[in-house]
Amino acid sequence: MKRTWFITGCSTGFGKLLSIKLLDIGESVIATARNTDHLSDIKCSDESRLLKCPLDVTNENMVTQAARAAEEKFGQIDVLVNNAGYGYFSTVEEGDIEEYRRNLETNVVGLFSVTRAMLPAMRKQRSGVIVNLSSIAGRVSFPRAAFYNATKWAVEGFSEALYHEVSPFGVRVLLIEPGAYDTDFGPRSAIRSPKLGDKDSPYADAGQRWTEAARIAMPDKQDPMEVVDGIIEAVNGDKPFARIPFGKDANALVNERASKSDAQFVAAMNARYYNT
Repeated sequence: MKRTWFITGCSTGFGKLLSIKLLDIGESVIATARNTDHLSDIKCSDESRLLKCPLDVTNENMVTQAARAAEEKFGQIDVLVNNAGYGYFSTVEEGDIEEYRRNLETNVVGLFSVTRAMLPAMRKQRSGVIVNLSSIAGRVSFPRAAFYNATKWAVEGFSEALYHEVSPFGVRVLLIEPGAYDTDFGPRSAIRSPKLGDKDSPYADAGQRWTEAARIAMPDKQDPMEVVDGIIEAVNGDKPFARIPFGKDANALVNERASKSDAQFVAAMNARYYNT
């Protein structure tokens, strides 16, 4: 059965790659981005299967308009993929609260807003799949990533509670937890505090260890098509709720965490990577 997918954050990364792949296999797609000019390479010879919508997930009016346009064109949305988001990296002490608020508005409040807009139709049709892009940072916390970790842990908790609410209506909830992949996330799109490069920062010496630790824990930029194909496979599956880590790095960390108590896991990470 062919499905209609509503995807946020399609200007780059997983959102763009997923949109292109879905159109290639015959699905219908609503591809969204703040600037639709960035969607020019998402194409389909059958225009009836593609709608490009401007969408800033932090703008409630735009969320409502995009949801309405999608329903008017396709009648039914089968899959929502909440992909829009970015990283903000800083130590807690040196972080900019306004930067964090903006990060929170996109990664968390925006995801909540788009989900709420889609729920009435999914509830009435008694079917649907909500796919929330989390991260290994939604399972494991890292120094200089506390603000980003906080957004992804919020998405994890939200998604679990959401499943309890919507499962009686036949709606499934899937959490996608990638490790390090070769996308625009990171050096190209993340925001970093200028303090991270300040040699006079009280965290400067530790920061060098943390950088090396990240290289060890996540040594490879993996093929993002693994995640794209994995999302499609998960949606085509029958799990009503799932947390799905992607990548050798993410799976190793998730498996280690599952084998220890929280205190043991945090102590092991700290000793191995951060304060040796």
